[in-house]
Amino acid sequence: MFESCHPFSFFDYFRVPYSVRPGAGHHRSAPFPVHQLRSTADQSGRPPRSLLWLGSQETPAAWPAICRLGRYRLRDFTFSAHVVPGTAVPGVLSQLGPGQLGRGWHPAEQIFDDDGHPRAAIWQDDDGSVFLPFDPGELMLQFWSEGYERSDRSALTLNGRDLLLRGYYLMRPALPRALQLRLRRAYTHVQARSTFPSWPVEDSLHIFYAWLFGLVAELAGQPVPFLDPWPDGRSWALVLTHDVETDAGCRDIDLLRGPERELGYRSSWNFVPLRYQVPDDTLHALRQEGCEVGVHGLRHDGRDLGSRRLLAKRLPMIREYADRWQAVGFRSPATQRQWEMMPRLGFEYDSSYTDTDPYEPQPGGCCSYLPYFNGSLVELPITLPQDHTVFSILQHRDADLWLRKARLLRERNAMVLVLTHPDYARDRVADAYRSLLEAFHGDSTVWHALPMQVAAWWRERASSGLRQADDGWQIEGPASARARVRFATADDYHPVP
Repeated sequence: MFESCHPFSFFDYFRVPYSVRPGAGHHRSAPFPVHQLRSTADQSGRPPRSLLWLGSQETPAAWPAICRLGRYRLRDFTFSAHVVPGTAVPGVLSQLGPGQLGRGWHPAEQIFDDDGHPRAAIWQDDDGSVFLPFDPGELMLQFWSEGYERSDRSALTLNGRDLLLRGYYLMRPALPRALQLRLRRAYTHVQARSTFPSWPVEDSLHIFYAWLFGLVAELAGQPVPFLDPWPDGRSWALVLTHDVETDAGCRDIDLLRGPERELGYRSSWNFVPLRYQVPDDTLHALRQEGCEVGVHGLRHDGRDLGSRRLLAKRLPMIREYADRWQAVGFRSPATQRQWEMMPRLGFEYDSSYTDTDPYEPQPGGCCSYLPYFNGSLVELPITLPQDHTVFSILQHRDADLWLRKARLLRERNAMVLVLTHPDYARDRVADAYRSLLEAFHGDSTVWHALPMQVAAWWRERASSGLRQADDGWQIEGPASARARVRFATADDYHPVP
């Protein structure tokens, strides 16, 4: 259906079938890499049309000076990437080679900078081929890794925030719990000023997915097949996780496990090895009930990922407890995270990224409510606001915020990944958690899954693909028995003349 001169990250992520022919449509005459994806199966009788996009560079220093890394706006989504300004594009397109593409290139849609000024455009030729002045793969990575923060803020600002985070953790053991809460609540007035990612929902990445699906379906002249995110025909996933921060939380597990048990749910429990004693009986009982055990840092002091040197020092002990507890998953205390370091942990999955959360000590978010890969590591984003944020910091009184976002994510065929703590689970939290569980009990559309099951499925899906046969699209690979084929249409893409 499609042929490309270069791997196309968007198709790889959604498992859209295409072939890579390393010389097909590669334009060496351009001043920087331009990749081409060509439709090979247009059923409308029109000439084949192409999608061209800016090729990523391996290092920031390799980017041409005209390709500015920044935050931009296209239609109703925000993104961060290197972008070719509109003034440079005609010269680039004129060097792509005569006869390879149509004529009459013109700006079809404006791209605006963070101040609302037009800086670039989506370009289109008379035959309908399209040029993107950015790399969709880089755009996706900027979201997943929170790289957009580096393009929005100076190194001084980011280093200052890191120092504040380290200082907070150094002082926290000496601060009374009531004072900790007062400080966190006071700081919310500063944190709430953040406009991106929006909270409690940030849709930009997923709006981009829909837009790009619509664009390639328009180019192909027919619906584009891809693998459904979830197995067995389920339309969304509900994943229950808990972080146990203290010895008191370890004793109070049943505040949250009790209602789960009554309603037939299973969940994941992340423990801190060197902060308190985790009884073997507790671990055994959870496993007997079909639950999962994970590692929640080493000491819960916010230092595991403080530097490569410190991680190397702590990692053998983290791995020792992972093996002892049969744990394949990790969550960093206070969701501290460093993109380049996370795969070094050696787990099958990590769940330290939020989709969006300005109220954490390390604010931000990957803006994704689907899993994704960081190297060989599957990342499972936390997609409901944490219980501590909702009830202790923002002082909500019921489950309304949780329920509204969970229902919205269900409509988007997303993953609702919940994080609660038995340490804070008395009164409002326990009641709200029960309300959340009861709201989706018996929902036949949901996949109730443990994090390790979602990670295993995401690997199977990534190793599977689609092949066209006489009777339609056939799924090949380890996900073939459980996967389903879905189709994207051009409805979401309507270029502006």
